Amino acid sequence: MSQNVLITGTGRPYALGFNLVRRYLEHGDRVFASIRRPSEALEELKKSYPDMLSVITMDISSTESVNATAQEVAAMVPCMDLIINNAVTASADILKELPDFDLDQVAPVINVGAVGPLRVLKAFLPLLKNSAIGALVVNISSEAGSIGRCYRTCYIDYGMEKAALNMATMTMHNYFKDDPNLNIICVHPGWIRTNPGNSEAPLDPYEHAETLRTLFESRRHDKEGPVFITYTGEPYPW
Repeated sequence: MSQNVLITGTGRPYALGFNLVRRYLEHGDRVFASIRRPSEALEELKKSYPDMLSVITMDISSTESVNATAQEVAAMVPCMDLIINNAVTASADILKELPDFDLDQVAPVINVGAVGPLRVLKAFLPLLKNSAIGALVVNISSEAGSIGRCYRTCYIDYGMEKAALNMATMTMHNYFKDDPNLNIICVHPGWIRTNPGNSEAPLDPYEHAETLRTLFESRRHDKEGPVFITYTGEPYPW
């Protein structure tokens, strides 16, 4: 059975979001691919899936933009079955330690990476509640957001962003606990070759996107299992 899927952060052809779009389209799903700026790769992909792929412009740092996009999507489909909050950002100082880090860059990063997914969830909640198969929200997190496993002295903005996203996920999990048709998880997806600069990363984005797609479907109705998991489905320390 096909489903309606919204994925944020999908514009880069070598990154996870774009390849999740590809995998869900190949599986026969209706996909809404969210971008902040134009993507030639998505426009090219749309030629192969003209009726199944909608490329939508949405700035998740803006409540106005997210709300407007939700209204746009609601005019096209009656429900949303899956949301993958994949969009993320980091500052130019990500590799710097505290003495050299511009702390004024932290708040904008958290606004995108932690508050942004909550904006999306809030705006699309009416559509999620209309899902006939039970809606799932997946927040793409990171091992960098784990306080229990923290080992770095840098990644200040990115680590705080992902830790905040994890807290938001758990809070929403508690909020959804009595609703059998809504579920939410956050996932550490592993080290993926998401840009030309990390060729040593072990996971291919296209191949790994299918691993994650299968994992997400296995967790759609599982509200008793761990909320923060790895790409193998194992619990990861908060």
